[in-house]
Amino acid sequence: MISGLLAALREQKEMSLKGGIYHKTQIDLTYNSNHIEGSRLTHEQTRYIFETNTIGLTQEAVNVNDIVETVNHFRCIDMVIDHATDKLSSDFIKELHRVLKTGTSDSRKAWFAVGDYKRLPNEVGGEETCAPELVGKRMEELLTDYHHGERQLGDILDLHVRFERIHPFQDGNGRVGRLIMFKECLGRGIVPFIITDELKMFYYRGLREWGHVNGYLTDTCLTAQDQYKAALDYFRIKY
Repeated sequence: MISGLLAALREQKEMSLKGGIYHKTQIDLTYNSNHIEGSRLTHEQTRYIFETNTIGLTQEAVNVNDIVETVNHFRCIDMVIDHATDKLSSDFIKELHRVLKTGTSDSRKAWFAVGDYKRLPNEVGGEETCAPELVGKRMEELLTDYHHGERQLGDILDLHVRFERIHPFQDGNGRVGRLIMFKECLGRGIVPFIITDELKMFYYRGLREWGHVNGYLTDTCLTAQDQYKAALDYFRIKY
């Protein structure tokens, strides 16, 4: 059964409606998720790009990758909305990565696998991640475990943490991981959430401590969920 939120997002997406929950979700999720990863675009610039497909005049130099990845992220959110109730698969996850990174400077590097798992070892926060040759196997194990569970909020958070610890892509793991969380919440009738810049350090702590103190990440995401519920209340969308 499709939730009232998912129905509203799909309807407003098709209408290209401005000023509703679809419009707000596109701008807020894109701005915050990119900002966590170092994008220097402001919320206002992100809104302007979404609404006008132009960057607008600015006195400061703007990184082209920030602009490209912002536009690409809008497309990723549309994919999440369109496929919210589909079973999560490695092919869909790779497609999210391909769309996110297409046209960036990374995509022009011979060693950077756009839309495919990493070829070189990488770290996250100084911590080792899964070796490239093991990523495919670990991702299939992760998805199998997830689909055998109840796929409630705790399962979605566990999926996210394990995904980030595998770190399957050369770059873009955080944004793809948060898009997956949004998709799975949306498809399961769980109110989704946006990790804002204000919650970033609590979110990082939650990722780091998951498995020891799960409450850190859970509480952070519940706080973010409350913020999204406030927007749903404003737009009179049932959840």
